Amino acid sequence: MMKSSLGGTVLEGTRAGALNRQDAHHDFLGQNLRKYDGKPLVKPSKKNTHALMEKVRGIIEANKSVSQTLLIGLLNPVIRGWANYHQHCAAKETFYRVDHEIWRALWHWARRRHPKKSRDWVKKHCFPALRNRAWTFACRTEKQTPDGKPVWLRLVYAGETKIRRHVKIRRDANPFDAQWQDYLAERAFHKKFGITRRQAGIKPL
Repeated sequence: MMKSSLGGTVLEGTRAGALNRQDAHHDFLGQNLRKYDGKPLVKPSKKNTHALMEKVRGIIEANKSVSQTLLIGLLNPVIRGWANYHQHCAAKETFYRVDHEIWRALWHWARRRHPKKSRDWVKKHCFPALRNRAWTFACRTEKQTPDGKPVWLRLVYAGETKIRRHVKIRRDANPFDAQWQDYLAERAFHKKFGITRRQAGIKPL
């Protein structure tokens, strides 16, 4: 049973009591709350992760003969949106697992898309080594950098999404009180960019 209060949404009744058990867990809005060694953690739920993979595989299956450019354009918003939704919880392990499953599905797509080509050819042309990733699902575009290097269109990888822990706002913070303006401005900057103004080289207000 859910109950809304001025302090937020809380769990009541047997479900709240169940969360006190070591092996208990609860799914809510695509995320799972469970205790690990006595510490409560929120992770993407198995059901939500499965739904993502079903959607991704469906897109790949429905586009067997399209260009790599088009397929990347279809997949990137889906992967990016899902990863951004879960970036505030303990999702890194799930992100890497999802990346691996998507790689497997794309490898099968590439092999089927180029049936007469060798594995080495498919790897070189569909999964080049870019940045620090040995296998990157990417393709060259017609654009070039100022120094003449090709610009690549690459797949979004969930594992590259930075985890941003939610920081609770101070209890006494008041947006209408001038003494809290610096604190609230710093908090807003960190929420948007994931770093402090000092880390960004910006002088404090």
